[in-house]
Amino acid sequence: MIRHVLALMLTVLFAAPLATGLAAQDADLPPIDRTDTGGATTLEDILRRQEGLEVDDSYRREFGDEDAPPSDYAPGLGTLGGQSDADLWRGMRYNALDITTQARGPAADVLIQDGGMAWLQFREGPLARYGALLLGGTIVLLAVFYLIRGRIRIEGEKTGRTVKRFGAFERFSHWVLAGSFILLALTGLLSLFGRKVLIPLFGHEAFSTLAIASKWIHNNVSWAFMVALLSIFILWVIHNIPNRTDLAWIRQGGGFIGHGHPPAKKFNFGQKIIFWSVILFGASISVSGLSLLFPFEFPMFAATFEKANAFGLPALFGMDPLPTVLAPHQEMQLSQLWHAIVGFVLMAIIIAHIYIGTLGMEGAFDAMGSGEVEEQWAREHHSLWLEEVKQTEAATGERAATPAE
Repeated sequence: MIRHVLALMLTVLFAAPLATGLAAQDADLPPIDRTDTGGATTLEDILRRQEGLEVDDSYRREFGDEDAPPSDYAPGLGTLGGQSDADLWRGMRYNALDITTQARGPAADVLIQDGGMAWLQFREGPLARYGALLLGGTIVLLAVFYLIRGRIRIEGEKTGRTVKRFGAFERFSHWVLAGSFILLALTGLLSLFGRKVLIPLFGHEAFSTLAIASKWIHNNVSWAFMVALLSIFILWVIHNIPNRTDLAWIRQGGGFIGHGHPPAKKFNFGQKIIFWSVILFGASISVSGLSLLFPFEFPMFAATFEKANAFGLPALFGMDPLPTVLAPHQEMQLSQLWHAIVGFVLMAIIIAHIYIGTLGMEGAFDAMGSGEVEEQWAREHHSLWLEEVKQTEAATGERAATPAE
């Protein structure tokens, strides 16, 4: 139950504003005098739309050609009766026609869906802007941290002996997950920023080629990511369950408060945060990705919003109830935006993870490189795990550490 509540809270926090922007707005708005246009769209309507403001479109929904024009309309600006196709286009505009098409599928009878404009504006505006700021800010903060703290060195004298930390299959699963995520991140960024960055630099032809290749890579590499994510979860979930030893790590701020490194088992609390971030955000990206890979087959948001409303989550944040009736296109638009938002968050986390595992900490890369770590490194960062390894290998007659080559 707690997992469901947390999931719904995340959805409300990230997706609710998007749904509000995509849903049709019929709120009470100041009336606009449309006498001079015969009841049609006015310049004020157009200006409000250009500014992204809400527009009362009830006059377009309700005024039919069969209605007689009001007497105060300007001459010649009334509707055209049977000669006008306004009712036809109005029905298309508001999905109110009984349409029979050769196309089949959940979205076949939706001919006009102007919610796509809100999606496009959010994608090209806040999503791109704040996503770039998040990634750039993460890199800047890590650079500042490195200049202040420097590389975390092995403090004690190196023993020249190594301890096996990860087996071959563990490392293989890790690198498949890491490599596939990097490819997915790069191709995803290209699809979002390519038009603004690559077209001015290299032209439309070059961007077209890269965009087609990126789409193919993104769609196919995603399967490797999902399989590796499941493998990593099965391999390491038992070692990433929080326990009492994590309290010492938290009290010492991972070693920045006090002296020495806090004791830890195979994974310390910081690594557990990385693990669960990858698992939860990776699973969310995978689910929304499947929805995009199979359009209109896996609608998620209407059902999720219904559960969020039932739990009272919108009211908890001072929001109106979330929309529970969404057009198929809106479901896809929300899936794409959610996919990108969570992707940006996970990219920032992985950038920090890469920093710690390479430049930030001496000896850390060996764990996933060769699978063997310096015994002194293990003693300083994972002392409880090293003791367990020595006890186990002593009981089996094997050596816990071997001379480094």
